[in-house]
Amino acid sequence: MTDVQPHSFGPLDFQLVLLRRMADHQPGLVEDARRELGVSTAEMREANRRWQAMARSPRSRGAAARYRSVLGAPESVARRRIGDLECEARLWPVPLWPTLRFEVLAGPDGTVWNEWLVRAPGAGGPVLESVADLRPWSCTVDEAARAFAPARPMEGSAPTRWRVELTEVGGGKWVAEFSWGLLQEVRPA
Repeated sequence: MTDVQPHSFGPLDFQLVLLRRMADHQPGLVEDARRELGVSTAEMREANRRWQAMARSPRSRGAAARYRSVLGAPESVARRRIGDLECEARLWPVPLWPTLRFEVLAGPDGTVWNEWLVRAPGAGGPVLESVADLRPWSCTVDEAARAFAPARPMEGSAPTRWRVELTEVGGGKWVAEFSWGLLQEVRPA
């Protein structure tokens, strides 16, 4: 009798983890993406369960090492300054969203400060002129905040979620909800 070993956790599984958190806001878009990837709902749940087990294991590697083991070597690594702090920005492609990259910001000691989807270097972002342009999965936190300044960060409802209060031309206030840095929904403030 042989033991059946689960397949290694890789980029496809990681995309399923991203989708699992987004399903709370955009189940239809997630269902379409899951079908595009050719995986079942059960496979998506299993990928999320395995990710959570890796992240919470007492033998867990740090987040930076976990991303590298799952996603491979970053597509690019760059030094970045945020205020007085310097960090390293590591970017990985995400096949489901070809114009986006998964970005991990790590401090000098390797501690992960932030992890989310950003626009790929050189990829054109959306034109965001009014709140009507803010469609689910159309933009990242940074893009929305720049287009509707002044933007005010708010506490998200989970570790991988961000909420941002946006100001429309004319002063209207809106709250945008993001999962893994990608817009999920917008509602009046």
